Amino acid sequence: MESKRQQKFAGVIQEDLAAILQREGSSYLPNTMVTITKVRVTPDLAIARVFLSFFSNNNNQLALQTIKQHASEIRYKLGARIKDQVRVIPQLEFFIDDTNEYVDRMDKIFDKISKEDRQKEEEE
Repeated sequence: MESKRQQKFAGVIQEDLAAILQREGSSYLPNTMVTITKVRVTPDLAIARVFLSFFSNNNNQLALQTIKQHASEIRYKLGARIKDQVRVIPQLEFFIDDTNEYVDRMDKIFDKISKEDRQKEEEE
């Protein structure tokens, strides 16, 4: 369970990273919209795990690699925005948020189960 301090800090990072990626994200990934779905911060506030979702993009792994290549530049820009609020600018770790894919997969499974149930009822 995250502390209030971690949650507040994660919110600040999410808001500022979203602004950075909105303004500068097109230079990293043209024609792709990047959304920060979640930020988790370690208890010592030294590492921020950033979960990203990509829209209008066919290859999420390639997009993630591109963001990771620019991580130091993104961290620098984040530092410029939050330097007065924190002692240490956290290291950024980027991950793909696959929640939407998981939900789609679960929906398909539930649809399949309900179709099988209906077929059994019709046979009886």
